[in-house]
Amino acid sequence: MSGIWHGDTRCVVMLGFDIDGVSSAINRDPASANLPSLMSMREYGPSVATPRILDVLERRDIRASFYIPGYVAETHEGLVKDIHARGHEVAHHGYMHEPPATLSRADEADVLDRGIEILEGLTGEAPAGYRSPSWELSENSLELLADRDFVYDSSLMGDDVPYRVYVDERTLIEIPVHWELDDAPYFNYAPSLGARPVMASPGQVYDVWSSGFEGAYHYGRAFVLTMHPYIIGRPGRVRMLERLLDFIGGFRGVEFSRAVDVARGWEG
Repeated sequence: MSGIWHGDTRCVVMLGFDIDGVSSAINRDPASANLPSLMSMREYGPSVATPRILDVLERRDIRASFYIPGYVAETHEGLVKDIHARGHEVAHHGYMHEPPATLSRADEADVLDRGIEILEGLTGEAPAGYRSPSWELSENSLELLADRDFVYDSSLMGDDVPYRVYVDERTLIEIPVHWELDDAPYFNYAPSLGARPVMASPGQVYDVWSSGFEGAYHYGRAFVLTMHPYIIGRPGRVRMLERLLDFIGGFRGVEFSRAVDVARGWEG
């Protein structure tokens, strides 16, 4: 055993793709649905970028986790089935990308149940993993997830390896995340939504992410990378991702894994 991981594994890499599509923009401002340019930019994610990303992963025999709002799953049933058929994890990400902290307990429960029904109907499996839209849980979220037998959540930032969170007598596994390892802070530009940052270059982000991986590898931790197909799936950026994956793959003792598999192993 090497550190906290089994066998010769030194660092576990979990790739997560949040297929928000148009849902997050519409949830933030329903009038966004009337903005064709914004809608086309977001729709690029499930329609163009995700198939491209799936091929990138397939060429490297990597399995990843895809967090899909129920609305996006309803409007892209074939894509969800393809993701599942290729062996990737299909996980819960709200219905219309609703941050739980903005919802009442009843509404949050309804969103969870609606998403479970949609994803299970398409894959034949209830989702075992959950990632909160905007990474902001409510005070009720963990209890509601435990009530529905989720194995893990991936919204908190309290460590850089999986850890247990306790809900009464029950336990969830937390697959922790961080804004440093998310594509949105570097690339997300949407003037109609008030987002006008100076976009980073792919080279800058490669430097940040490769350094983040080297740190995780050095300390024998987890490397959890969060991406959005409408952001990372643009040609120059996805080429940077390919470069990063090949860089990571050159290290001994690295294991790529779906988040659900890591959580179930941690559970035991």
